[in-house]
Amino acid sequence: MLKLNHISKTFNRGTVNEKVAITDLTLHLKKGDFATIIGSNGAGKSTLFNAICGDFLTDTGSVVLDNEDVTFKPQHQRARSIGRLYQDPMRGSAPGMTILENLALAAGSGGWFSHIRKADKERFREQLRLLDIGLEERMSQPVGLLSGGQRQALTLLMATMNPPKLLLLDEHTAALDPATADKVLELTKKIVEENHLTCLMITHNMHSALELGNRVLMMDSGRIVLDIEGEERDGLTVEDLLARFSSGAGKELDNDRILLS
Repeated sequence: MLKLNHISKTFNRGTVNEKVAITDLTLHLKKGDFATIIGSNGAGKSTLFNAICGDFLTDTGSVVLDNEDVTFKPQHQRARSIGRLYQDPMRGSAPGMTILENLALAAGSGGWFSHIRKADKERFREQLRLLDIGLEERMSQPVGLLSGGQRQALTLLMATMNPPKLLLLDEHTAALDPATADKVLELTKKIVEENHLTCLMITHNMHSALELGNRVLMMDSGRIVLDIEGEERDGLTVEDLLARFSSGAGKELDNDRILLS
């Protein structure tokens, strides 16, 4: 479903602010893979997502999505096949529009500027009911009135309403309190499994990295230094993962912001 072949990116090349962000990175994801990504600040995790989404052109290499080379396609064209959630719950939805209008836009059914069919309203109500956070009774309220967790859950639903070929989750629970984060993670797991989505999830929680999905990637200095799946991943502890990272990266993991339990 996704093939990144030897991609590299250096920002501000030739200046005092030169920053090597990604170095000769290759990653292949099979359809249905759910890979978690962990690494220190500055490891290149979000930059990797930006490269996949087309926020910038890579210096070298290719990006292939579902057998289509999208290396030189602009961001808005890639967005038709890629869903993305950010750490900030305020991104990904329109605060001045109602829950119903946001869902209608995400589904391609129109928004405040067009009539929303009764059948669509009932479909949205049922999908909100499955979130089990009471939003189905608040469809006429502006999204800006929702809590961070409610808004992130809504954004997750919007991003997967028309199932994307690839779902990117960029620390989408990091700004939430622990209880709400657990709720959103459970919703994430359910939606990914039910829609058989191919998913990459950046997380700062080592336990979540091992518990969710079928594959763990660890990044350091713009490289993937560890890629574990299948039987090799089964039964791994956080301590095992830290030891494997140390061996692969040649240094200890900087655990600033990393949650080890």
